[in-house]
Amino acid sequence: MRIEPNSLLCAIVVGVGATLIVDLWTLILKRAFNIPSLSYCLVGRWLCHMPGTIRHVSIAAAAPRRAECLVGWIAHYVTGIVFALAFVALAPAGWLARPTFSIALAFGIGTVLFPFLVMQPALGLGIAASKTADPARARLKSLATHAVFGAGLYLCAVGLNRVL
Repeated sequence: MRIEPNSLLCAIVVGVGATLIVDLWTLILKRAFNIPSLSYCLVGRWLCHMPGTIRHVSIAAAAPRRAECLVGWIAHYVTGIVFALAFVALAPAGWLARPTFSIALAFGIGTVLFPFLVMQPALGLGIAASKTADPARARLKSLATHAVFGAGLYLCAVGLNRVL
């Protein structure tokens, strides 16, 4: 599907905003409940090891790479933008002008397939965090975080409409 230039810019803004909301969510989890977040430095390490190695036994045991934290944080925001662009392309026409919560939430929850089937196995955590110390907790945290992303898509689209 084609995204109009104005919609493209709006989708980028919504993607950055939704990703910021995810970061606020993970900060609240850390400060209020001492629940740590995924280290984007390890995501950066994974990316910096490419193209040579895509799948690791343990990304934490892999050799650190220069600028891995910066690479990881940039990848985190680029991923949020790409997900938002995909959502706007797939959402009903005019969703940015008239956002609905349920569609954004469903999409956000659907994006959990990416970490379950790509990121976690590639980082050595197994499919859907099956190789972690507490897979159920890791899955629930991933699911909640991606639901927050979906809610963030909606909230940022509503906010953008109020500003424009």
